Amino acid sequence: MPDRGDTYPALLELTLARLREFIREPEAVFWVFVFPILMTCALGVAFRSRGDQSSVVAVVDGPGRAAVEAALTGVPGITVSTLPPGEVDRALQRSDVQLVIEPGTRPTYRFDPTRAESRLARRAVDEALQRAAGRHDQFTARDQPVETVGSRYIDWLVPGLLGMNIMSTGLWGLGFSIVTARTRKLLKRLVASPMSRRDYLLAQLFGRLVFLVVEVGALLGFSRIAFGVPMHGAWTTLAITCLVGALSFGGLGLLVASRARTVEAVSGLLNLVMLPMWLLSGVFFASSNFPAAMQPFIRALPLTSLNESLRAVMLEGADLAAIGGRLLLLAVWGVVSFVAALRLFRWR
Repeated sequence: MPDRGDTYPALLELTLARLREFIREPEAVFWVFVFPILMTCALGVAFRSRGDQSSVVAVVDGPGRAAVEAALTGVPGITVSTLPPGEVDRALQRSDVQLVIEPGTRPTYRFDPTRAESRLARRAVDEALQRAAGRHDQFTARDQPVETVGSRYIDWLVPGLLGMNIMSTGLWGLGFSIVTARTRKLLKRLVASPMSRRDYLLAQLFGRLVFLVVEVGALLGFSRIAFGVPMHGAWTTLAITCLVGALSFGGLGLLVASRARTVEAVSGLLNLVMLPMWLLSGVFFASSNFPAAMQPFIRALPLTSLNESLRAVMLEGADLAAIGGRLLLLAVWGVVSFVAALRLFRWR
């Protein structure tokens, strides 16, 4: 065992070795730095603010078609097309149209009620046809469109992508690296060296933190330049949040890899740990969509705390006091995981 005076030089050398190992892996660099930016770009374009996007509705060709099309022509937000009777099911299945109208004394609306855009199209079409049939509105309201930076989907999405990336690199980056070294018999060789398990695990954790600034800065910088994603809180608060999150998921990654002997085993364990958080912790859609009975479990997940903390800081300007409870939960996850990994870790 090394004496106390040799602990820190040994820890430094182990950390530097981990950094060199990471830099020499182009795949790891891509997944940590490039992939989150590509995902942000793709989702930002896909869910960008589209302004007054029209609902595409189709009128089935037949008696009464001309009258329906005349009533809908010029209605704001509605684009009208003609559809042969035999193409109705296909058009709805392929989502080519939001609504199909079968003309008649009482028109029939065919649409998918689970799609919000289809429900909106149905309401707009029905109001237009009712007016054409003689219904009169009691008043005409004024519209005042408002688009505030911070309330867009991309603004809500970027903190979730940042949290997901911190989780993924903490779990995959550490877990996969350790198990790969174990399968190559590299850990077995380290048993004979003057190194403790604590130093080795801490070096893995510190090596992960070195690239955290670049990882976070690249994603936030791109989202700011490309989409104008706001940052209402203090940068120091955001930095502390990311640091606590990285340490928490780094501890989980060490725990998952503490006993796994094959790449297949650690891949299965990592997916088992990450999949619930991908689905439940509010990365791409709000976790409040799930039933109330599931909320206590969702709130206990570390990624839920991280995502909510990031959104509170970036979008609401929250300080450390406001997110202290969530950060405490993250810290508990990290400390408990690291202590468990230290006890369970095996070189072979």
